[in-house]
Amino acid sequence: MTRRPRPVPHPRRARRRVAGLAALAALAVTAPLAATVGATDAAATTAAPSVFAPQLVTVDTPGRADRTRLQKLGLDLTEHAGRDYVEVLLHTAADRVALRAAGFTYDVRIENLVERGVEIAELNQAYAASVDVSPLPSGRDTYRTLADYVADMTTLAADFPGHVRMFDLANPTLDGNTVHAIEIGADVDKKASGKPTFLLMGLHHAREWPSGELAMEFATDLAQGFGKDKKITRMLKKARVLVVPVVNPDGFDLSRTDGEYVDLRALNDLDPLGGTGTTLATPGQAYKRKNCRVVDGQDIPDGTCRLTLASPGGFGLGVDLNRNYGGFWGGPGAAGPVPAAGEVEAGVLDPTYRGASAFSEPETQNIQTLVRERQVTMMISNHTFSNLILRPNGVAPTTIGPDGNPVGNAPDEKGLKALGARMSAQNGYLNQNSWQLYDTTGTTEDWSYNATGGYGYTFEIGAHEFHPPFPEVVDEYLGAGEHEGRGNRAAYLLALQHAIDTSKHGVLKGKAPKGATLRLRKDFESPTWESSFEDHLDSTITVGRKGRFSWVVNPSTRPLLQSRPIEELAAEPFAGETIEGGTTEPLVGTVDHEYVARRASDVLRIDLDWPTPDDFDLEVYRKDASGELVEVGTSGNAPGEKEQVQVPDAAAGTYVVRVVNYASVSPSYTVEVGQYATRSTFTDGRREKYTLTCEVGGKALATRKVFIDRGQVKRFNLKRACR
Repeated sequence: MTRRPRPVPHPRRARRRVAGLAALAALAVTAPLAATVGATDAAATTAAPSVFAPQLVTVDTPGRADRTRLQKLGLDLTEHAGRDYVEVLLHTAADRVALRAAGFTYDVRIENLVERGVEIAELNQAYAASVDVSPLPSGRDTYRTLADYVADMTTLAADFPGHVRMFDLANPTLDGNTVHAIEIGADVDKKASGKPTFLLMGLHHAREWPSGELAMEFATDLAQGFGKDKKITRMLKKARVLVVPVVNPDGFDLSRTDGEYVDLRALNDLDPLGGTGTTLATPGQAYKRKNCRVVDGQDIPDGTCRLTLASPGGFGLGVDLNRNYGGFWGGPGAAGPVPAAGEVEAGVLDPTYRGASAFSEPETQNIQTLVRERQVTMMISNHTFSNLILRPNGVAPTTIGPDGNPVGNAPDEKGLKALGARMSAQNGYLNQNSWQLYDTTGTTEDWSYNATGGYGYTFEIGAHEFHPPFPEVVDEYLGAGEHEGRGNRAAYLLALQHAIDTSKHGVLKGKAPKGATLRLRKDFESPTWESSFEDHLDSTITVGRKGRFSWVVNPSTRPLLQSRPIEELAAEPFAGETIEGGTTEPLVGTVDHEYVARRASDVLRIDLDWPTPDDFDLEVYRKDASGELVEVGTSGNAPGEKEQVQVPDAAAGTYVVRVVNYASVSPSYTVEVGQYATRSTFTDGRREKYTLTCEVGGKALATRKVFIDRGQVKRFNLKRACR
């Protein structure tokens, strides 16, 4: 992955370097308001510097194994990462201690996120005062609240009744909120007639305010543009657009209202710290990530989510909704309910806690129902931040999946990458596989793509922070600099164009009795990482008065069932070496071993074994012509699991095998290096069919099994059979 330049720190944000081990100790997370507002004693003044404010830091991760090791700490990793760094939110002093104790070095990019929140609010107020309306379609000049979203959706539906409707999703949230959506299309007030769906979402994660703003602005853009903008009008005559700007209203409401900042600056004159205490006293929940789940399987009384203030910044409690979907749920990059050995602060308090089961949360169940009941041929889930367009799969292709074979790339990798490149040309984002950031499972697009075949992406919006000053939101939507006039607006329009492109989807055409219901259903098992769950797709359309239908659908065979290539290693290596190693120091001990490959090989495999049930990691590098080390593979499994790296198409040259003692007391280890020839085999793919039924008066009168692939058109005459 190409390294992206690290962002420039905000003014007045000091940078400092820390390294090495620090003693683990119980540290205070926050302090009362200068002990008590009005206190003047020297003790309150001298204690102030020890108070920890939430920080955004850039952690050095030279290799992929370092990123894996960082994930084990249970810290709040952002999606802003490059080849050798990951940005992390430190909520408490204990987070900082854990990072130091694990031997990581880092730069502080935003020293005090509470102060930064106040600063952003002031910048937003100044911007709003400087303009009558912003250049956005809505004219908004500051971030919406939850009430603003509901009001704006209600207004759009009222102002454009012919092509905009507002509706409620099936499940209320744990805190009793209704999740609202709007549907936009030329005939939105009529029953579905076979047009494909583009689904756009925001605010899975509470703190990612721009993700909802851009979704809402695109909905406004389409609503206003229909009948006026030829391109928008043409596409809305061929598609339905579903927009869910706030998937997680409970968390967002806390982040936006409690979390923007509690303004105690009026007490500054009484504060012996000159205003510092009044700021630090109210960190709020601006950086809350998850939903409002407190105990798995148990609802909470409506309106009580604010009690999670006991969780620092809303950090600990809840389920990460973008790890709760069914796509390989329970696999790498998502925390389980019980902390694993070697992890510092994981389990249910981990920021990536995946929930009790796939789709355990009402918010993800809402999206599951939408996707199940529509032919969603295109999906984008908005997030912040990192200026990325991410596509399936969420784990590296060499990862051994639940079926015992490498997960591989998505069968549609070529097409997914090409569309991602076209969209990234509009907004300037980096177009890459999700796993190139770090491993994730249970994400939105991994489930939707693998369950339906409809393309799915995650947009990581913005370069610097979760909810930057509002003028940056304007630029992200409309484009700035070399992307001025394009931005995410243009990227979303390309996504909508893909949704209606029948060369990328199937089409069912034919005749049936007018008013009949056509149902397309498929029942199947969706795999999780260790088992599976019963899943289905069930969409319907109504045949028009002319007795004809044309239905744009996703391919009938799910990507998971398609054959994919696997490179099978020869039984024995044609060259190799066994390396014995001795004692290394836990946490910071690394040893490098050189191996010279005198000829190229299809696969260079390195296995690391040791006698104790604890934790080593493995990194492999190749020396380039200048002698620089270039990472070619890493392995960072859970404690007790041995490590292996396979380097495909390994050129001749010098390789460096780095053994990393993450948390092992083993007196020795063994490295086996082998060069292998391979032969290509393929997984057993199979075709999957839909069941098409024609129903009149609620009775199924005709049934057909339908196989359809991308770009295919299948024709049916159901008039006689469906009387």
